Amino acid sequence: MNSQRMPLKNSLCLLLAATIWGIAFVAQSVGMEYVGPFTFNGVRSLIGAAVLVPVLFILNRSGNKSSAATDSAIPESSSAPSEKAVSPTPYNSRDLWLGGIACGFALFAASSFQQFGIQYTTVGKAGFITACYIVIVPIIGIFLKKKCSPFIWAAVVMALVGLYLLCITDGFSIGLGDILVLVCAFLFSLHILVIDYFSPKADGVKLSCIQFLVCGILSMIPALILEHPQISSILTAWLPILYAGVMSCGVAYTLQIVGQKNVNPTVASLILSLESCISVLAGWVLLDQKLSIKELLGCVIMFAAIILAQLPEKEKDNK
Repeated sequence: MNSQRMPLKNSLCLLLAATIWGIAFVAQSVGMEYVGPFTFNGVRSLIGAAVLVPVLFILNRSGNKSSAATDSAIPESSSAPSEKAVSPTPYNSRDLWLGGIACGFALFAASSFQQFGIQYTTVGKAGFITACYIVIVPIIGIFLKKKCSPFIWAAVVMALVGLYLLCITDGFSIGLGDILVLVCAFLFSLHILVIDYFSPKADGVKLSCIQFLVCGILSMIPALILEHPQISSILTAWLPILYAGVMSCGVAYTLQIVGQKNVNPTVASLILSLESCISVLAGWVLLDQKLSIKELLGCVIMFAAIILAQLPEKEKDNK
């Protein structure tokens, strides 16, 4: 596979996912005023799974119709049964369920840290710190026997400088929210790599539905024990929860799985990292959250690191 050529469809899927996620930072911040972090993630994940059920039903019906049309088009002959018997089945249920459960656990861990972190930091800062996965993904690749050029290390240094300007306050202190979101960035890096492994082996919509179901169940367990959610509070926060459930989960994460299929994870993470820019704009327009000159400089340096981290992709030797 040539990782330098990304199909336009994949690029548009990932770009749309990044846009939805950028705006979702606002929904997550507003929703936290009414419900706890685990409750918010649990309800929105279960909504995301529920939204995909009718999609799966429609896709299965259309698939059955196309299969029936193909079968009816085969002329009756002694060779027809053998042709049907050797029809390819690219996916199997084992990879689907194993991938869905693995993605669900990774998503639960990452989204939990992100949701707690958003309580203590701004939408813009949360978006940019989350985008650190663009540098973390290729670094983890070192342990997966993938080469790491000097461009990557330069990007790491630049990202650390940007993080300092963005997160470190007076007196060399760092906010709790910044630390939590930084842990979330590492966990989302693992989520991207898990999707990279399983997306070519399973149907994207089914994989997405299972991961939301797993994430929703894992989130609701601590929510019921620690937060004691009330239906009235959930209904009060219906708009941000509905956006996060339908758009951020049901639509965007499915677009990520579909868009990442057979695409280099580092290249995909570059497009997905644009959610950081969109989150800053969304926080400024919708919540009037403005960044200082120092914080803006940190954002610029971090985005430069994001771009620099991709340069080695253009210099890979053809095997």
